[in-house]
Order: sequence, then structure tokens, then C-alpha cells
Amino acid sequence: MKEDFLHFIWKHRLFKNDCLLTTAGEPVEIIYAGQHNTDAGPDFLNAKIKIGGTLWVGNVEIHQRASDWARHIHHEDKSYDTVILHVVKIDDVPVRRSTGQDVPTLLLQYDEASEKEYGDWQNSTDWVACCRKIHLVDDFRIRHFLSRTAIERLEQKTEQIKAVLEHSGGNWYKAFYQLLFRAFGFSINSIPLELLAKSIPFQVIEKQRKSLLHTEALLFGQAGFLNEKSNDDYIISLQKEYIFLKKKFSLVPIERQSWKLLRLRPANFPSIRLAQLAHLLQLPGHLSDYLLSIKELPLLIGQFDVQASDYWNTHFLPGKPTPESSKKLGLPSVHIIIINMAIPFLFAHGKHFGNEENCERALRWLEELPPEDNHVLRGWNALGIKPNNAFYSQALLQLKTMYCDKKRCLHCAIGNALLATL
Repeated sequence: MKEDFLHFIWKHRLFKNDCLLTTAGEPVEIIYAGQHNTDAGPDFLNAKIKIGGTLWVGNVEIHQRASDWARHIHHEDKSYDTVILHVVKIDDVPVRRSTGQDVPTLLLQYDEASEKEYGDWQNSTDWVACCRKIHLVDDFRIRHFLSRTAIERLEQKTEQIKAVLEHSGGNWYKAFYQLLFRAFGFSINSIPLELLAKSIPFQVIEKQRKSLLHTEALLFGQAGFLNEKSNDDYIISLQKEYIFLKKKFSLVPIERQSWKLLRLRPANFPSIRLAQLAHLLQLPGHLSDYLLSIKELPLLIGQFDVQASDYWNTHFLPGKPTPESSKKLGLPSVHIIIINMAIPFLFAHGKHFGNEENCERALRWLEELPPEDNHVLRGWNALGIKPNNAFYSQALLQLKTMYCDKKRCLHCAIGNALLATL
């Protein structure tokens, strides 16, 4: 059993409280178990513990075996001289501070049913380790924890946006366009689209985006879609324009092989996404300015109401005609882009500049958007946990990827609730 489980027992006071005694036979009263310390140093800080009638204020260190104290070289570390109680599962040797003084030791006793359950979870191959008992946790506790994981997910994305911003030299416009490109790749082609964005200097996009033809030539050429000879007038016009742009700005296209088409519906082909993105880029003004200034979500959704140019109504790939069909960016796709890119950008911008209104608007918009539909959320639905908006669907995605998949049950309020009832 890992030490983190013993931390959990101590933190939640799940040990047997009747007649606590040190290994030397002194009575122990836990007034305050201390603040859990996840950094270097003792495990719990500023605890208040009465030992043998004397009140001590200091730190608590927890180990599987008492001998771990010396194995971790705590007996030579003066920062561990502040430990007032050594809590162990197995008392195999006495321990001393660097001063040579004995450290009072408490043998931690608890109901081992929770230990067995936790061990079963760690070895579980179920979709979610606690799936067979999660229905026992009340809805209020689950919703309360999901509120935390939703914010946690936004904070995580904020850190990712900060990294993009730093790479962009602190230019929010440039960072926004890199994030926008990546978002248009959805999960399958996000990396090629990110590479595409990085292959085009921001000032080149700015200069060309007022013309749809120039923007399409720039995107399709840099994406490697204009390399083959063609008899198609539209493709020929793009090739001519791209040859000029490539020479003028010393552009280096990415590899055509970077793009993934296997198992993609034709409407999701990268060529269609590039055509839709070109339409969005050539709209007047900066989309990031619009995002930061508008107050109502429907206005932002309307801004993403874009459609590929007429040529693509009869094509999914360059030079290969197909029956006519509209290549409009569908509402579900718009929602995904807003959830995964626009709202995190708004939140990150608000955090960076201390604009609480923007942060609150980002959260409100998540609550106004419908939940996503993917295999993870369908898995939660099967367990009876159904999000009613994007705020909670994002929370469930965070719960699955950052807690359940990593078996961080002791850091999960749902796991804590189940273990505490055993």
C-alpha cells in the first residue's frame, strides 16, 4: 500500500480513535491533523496534538514503516526536527531527530476494508474503477466536485494558452490565430493545423486575409494541397497565387502526408476545414476582438456561421468532383470550437488582465452551451451521470482523464466519499 493512502486515512481522520497511544504508551489526542503538504518537507504541517497531557504544535510525518525515517535520511535533516508525531503502519524501529531526541510514534490503525477497496481500484480494468459503487454517492456531492473539475480544466487550458502566448512573443492576436487553426483540426488534424499556423508568419496572414482567394491559396499551398498538376481552373488560380506568395515571403509548406483522412467523414476532410477557416479569416476585423467585446453567446455563434466557397460545394478534395452539397460549418462543430478554444481564450485573457467579467462570462457561456457528445460522455451516461450543459461535460472529461484514468482516487471527492463509508 502506498503512503498516499495513509495520508488519506490521516487527513480524513478515518483511523480508530478509541484510546490512541504512542508506542511508548502515552495517550494521544488529535486536535488538528494538520495541513496536507504536497511539497518537500513533512507530510502535514501545523498540527495540534496533545501527547501525554502536553499540547504540541508542529508537523506530522507518515510512513509505511518506521524504518523509512532513516531510509529517507530524515534523521540528518533539521527540517524534520519540527515533527511532533511520526505516524506509521508498521513500527519496526525507534526514530530520532537530528538532535538525537526520540520522535513520538503512533501506530495507525484503521478498518482495512477501505484499504482493500482502494487496492482493488488501483488494479481495476473497469472503465472507471469505482463504477460499480458510484451510484451510492449522492448527486450533490458529485455536482459539487464537478464544479471544481470544470474550473480545473479551464485553468489547465489557461496554462496551455499562456505557453502559446509566450511562443507568440506576447502577441494575443498571433496566439489567438494559432489556437484557432488548431481548433479547426478538431482532434484528428489539430497537430497538422497547428504546424500550418506556425509555418505562416502572422503578418503574412494579416496581409492576405482580406481576399478570400489569397487566403485560400496561402492555406492550401502551405498545407501541401497544391503540389500536383491540375486541369481545374480554380486549383490553377490557387497555384498561381501561391507560387507568388511562396516566393515573396520565403514560405516552406508542411508535408501533405501530415493530414489524416482515414475514417473521417468527407465533411470533416482537412480540405473542407481549410476552406471554412479561410472564409472565417477573411471576415473584417479581428475575431479575438469580437470575442472579447460581445456579451451574448448567440452573437459569437453567428460569427462562426461560415461556409466553404462555392467550389467546395462540388468537391471534398481538390480536383475531384462530387455531387453537390453545402459545406457549411455545422452547429455542433461551432459549439466544439467555442468550448475548446474561444471560451478558454476568453477565460485566459480575463485571468491575465484581471478582468473578472470576462472570466465570469466564459463560465456563463459554458453553462449556456449544450454538452458535447463523445465516447467519454457516453460512458458517463451509462453510469447515470448525465451533464446538462457544456460546463458539466467539460468537468466530466476532466474527471475521466485527470482522475479516473490516472487512478487518482484519493484526490477525488467521489472516491473519498466511497472509501469513507466503508
